[in-house]
Amino acid sequence: MAGSASFNPFIVLGLVLILFDNAFQTEARAFFVFGDSLVDSGNNNYLATTARADSPPYGIDYPTHRATGRFSNGLNIPDIISEQIGSESTLPYLSPDLRGRRLLVGANFASAGIGILNDTGVQFLNIIRMFRQFEYFHEYQLRVRRLIGAEQTRRLVNEALVLITVGGNDFVNNYYLVPNSARSRQYRLPEYVKFLISEYRKLLLKLYRLGARRVLVTGTGPLGCVPAELAMRGTNGGCSAELQRAAALYNPQLIQMLRGLNNKLGSDVFIAANIQQMHTDFVTDPQAYGFVTLRIACCGQGPNNGVGLCTVLSNLRPNRDLCILGRVSSISEGQQADRAADDDQVDQVHEPVEPQHHYGAGLLVLI
Repeated sequence: MAGSASFNPFIVLGLVLILFDNAFQTEARAFFVFGDSLVDSGNNNYLATTARADSPPYGIDYPTHRATGRFSNGLNIPDIISEQIGSESTLPYLSPDLRGRRLLVGANFASAGIGILNDTGVQFLNIIRMFRQFEYFHEYQLRVRRLIGAEQTRRLVNEALVLITVGGNDFVNNYYLVPNSARSRQYRLPEYVKFLISEYRKLLLKLYRLGARRVLVTGTGPLGCVPAELAMRGTNGGCSAELQRAAALYNPQLIQMLRGLNNKLGSDVFIAANIQQMHTDFVTDPQAYGFVTLRIACCGQGPNNGVGLCTVLSNLRPNRDLCILGRVSSISEGQQADRAADDDQVDQVHEPVEPQHHYGAGLLVLI
């Protein structure tokens, strides 16, 4: 939820090299980011919402040691991708500093709390839902046209790297938010997953119509094993079987949908980052990645440090490199986890999933 921690996809150097071959060797391409708190770099700072990360201990390990609006102890996924492609970090679209030539770097449209569905995250009030993120993307292109012209803008968008990370909140902050939620009364879990996939497909087609041609689409990790779910729904110290089932249903259908969408478009526009296996590796053998445990969050309170918000009053473990910074509905690790997984990523990105590539990446949802 709002006060959780950060993220944990591991999409970086290996991914970019495989995706774009030598495309970034001559010049950096623009980078656009859509999604939820896993990739929000501060848009929610400018909104009247409870889904915020603009106060300590967020940012404690960021270069400035200040909270930036990233749901992380330090850098987040988009920062690390920008690093690897030799570019400065993309600014939040709502930042007043995003103007002039800085627009050409790209923009981050993500907003903590959102989901595929518009009714996901209603408890956070004023957040930038996916349809609005796309409206801002269109508005961004109009601004850039005034700067470099229509043809150059089209080329900039077509050649850009796009990351979209959304979907986990539709489970933890919608379907499973409360017992007998509206969506759980409307759909059995298998039907709900099919509904989510069909709605996600519509979003991706909209993104394509807006000019995106190189899109990395992340799945969801083992949702039932994050500290918050272990604290609230775990049984005998184990993961939540129901949330694990949700992730197991969702990820294969997401990959299948992307395959069909690419076939329809006649091009491998959408790249699936299936993060289930990598996160399973993280959970079952954290020591291999330099962590003590992934079952106890670095920041929080109660069982597994998984209860309540991550605030200045929370239990904050001194060495964030040895644990995850996550809490409610999140696995949010931190920049150390991203970098550790980046090393593993290089070994796993080659696995093919026709007609796109299947990337080992890690991502568990937060808000």
